[in-house]
Amino acid sequence: LTVEKNAPTDSTNDDGKGNNDEDGLDLDGDETVVSLLKLSVDGCDDLAPKADYILKPGKLIIKAETLRRGASKLNGAMIVRSTVEIVPEDNTQLSGLYKDGSKDGSMYCSQCEAEGFRRISYYPDRPDNMATFEKVRIEANAKKFPVLLSNGNLVEEGQCEGESSNENRKFAIWSDPFPKPSYLFALVAGDLGHLEDTFTTMSGRKVELRFYSEHKNVSKLNYAVGSLKRAMKWDEDTFGLEYDLDLFNVVAVESFNMGAMENKSLNVFNTSCVLADPVTSSDANYLNIERIIGHEYFHNWTGNRVTCRDWFQLTLKEGLTVFRDQQFSGQINKCEAVKRIQTVLVVRGPQYKEDAGPMSHPIRPDSYIAMDNFYTNTVYRKGAES
Repeated sequence: LTVEKNAPTDSTNDDGKGNNDEDGLDLDGDETVVSLLKLSVDGCDDLAPKADYILKPGKLIIKAETLRRGASKLNGAMIVRSTVEIVPEDNTQLSGLYKDGSKDGSMYCSQCEAEGFRRISYYPDRPDNMATFEKVRIEANAKKFPVLLSNGNLVEEGQCEGESSNENRKFAIWSDPFPKPSYLFALVAGDLGHLEDTFTTMSGRKVELRFYSEHKNVSKLNYAVGSLKRAMKWDEDTFGLEYDLDLFNVVAVESFNMGAMENKSLNVFNTSCVLADPVTSSDANYLNIERIIGHEYFHNWTGNRVTCRDWFQLTLKEGLTVFRDQQFSGQINKCEAVKRIQTVLVVRGPQYKEDAGPMSHPIRPDSYIAMDNFYTNTVYRKGAES
């Protein structure tokens, strides 16, 4: 975590008493699953609890004086280094980093929207904190986890140096050049099969497309691959929006607490939203897969590159992207009138019931207890009509 010094501001509190022990850098973290092992700031190694930082429920606060000591040695910029321990196997919330709990589950997967990154490490876990994840290094047993994925482009991979052949550990280094909030961070590690394809953008760049799943499901990924290529072409033709990296990965996970997630360049899908079998899947299944593939891809611009100021603005990214996926589904299948009727039926059905019940709320709520409660028909469907 790189911290840069801003212009001086008035640090006087509302009570006029000035700085106190809790002034400084606030990092979000869930102490029930994240154990802090070591903390340092450039120029100040091995920070001491209470003297240099405060741990409190949901927060790690590095004191202002500690930051000043570090900044004074590096002209105002510093790197905060933390070492933490988490246990993904015990993470039953499926928020943060967890192990797939399905019968044949053999992968680790992350889900960070809305506030899951704080269950991985201490960090400013807010959508307005846009940072460049220049280097994400993943290490694992090469036999058990041959596939190691994260955001951005794959920079390097190979066998870990100094490891014995019995360990057989490998590493992968990923780099995402575009600033993003922590809720878009993603990591997947597992023994997965995949399909590959390519898409040539309107500027002539070739983008590699890779769809991953458990080996038994690879044959069911073909329709999703075609849907992604149609969505990429439609977004270029309709809005002039071109994909901005060299690689686009999609992973199908059985134990996933959302339908799908638009993590930058590493979309994660519940298997029900990406797998199609000509023998058992209906026309409705195929249409739904195409719609959801399109929705998550469209988030690359409406949600990822341009994101929320805060979670009260959720409908700006979700409502707008629902509108885009509705237009895509109607135009690509030449059924715009039918699609509009289907959309209105959803609004007049589940959404109207939500408005008429105890869970009624505006598309931009004034407050919330748990952000995960606001992924609703009102925010998505009514937001798309606004």
